Amino acid sequence: MNIDSYSFGKMVIDGKTFQSDLIIYPEKVDPSWWRKEGHLLQSEDLNAVLDASPEVLIIGSGYMGLMKVPGELRKELLGRNLELYIEKSARAVEIFNSIHMKRKTVAAFHLTC
Repeated sequence: MNIDSYSFGKMVIDGKTFQSDLIIYPEKVDPSWWRKEGHLLQSEDLNAVLDASPEVLIIGSGYMGLMKVPGELRKELLGRNLELYIEKSARAVEIFNSIHMKRKTVAAFHLTC
């Protein structure tokens, strides 16, 4: 899968347009990613992501980076022996497109804010 484009509230993946927060797995896109608290990422928001056992986890924190990832959650994720990137969504797209073909990558994107 390749992310063709990203703009506020919209992502195009392999020619298909998505307009809600989503998770990209190696074999599929889940276009219905909801978090317990919209702009505060919590461990339980990533259960399905972690079940996929990625080597690389990319978190797109939104257009302006307003989705927060608490320090404790960062430590927990890094303790799972994975490579972690937390970036504004536009930068996270660049990272995803450069890595996902080389390593098992999962990416969780907040598309607005």
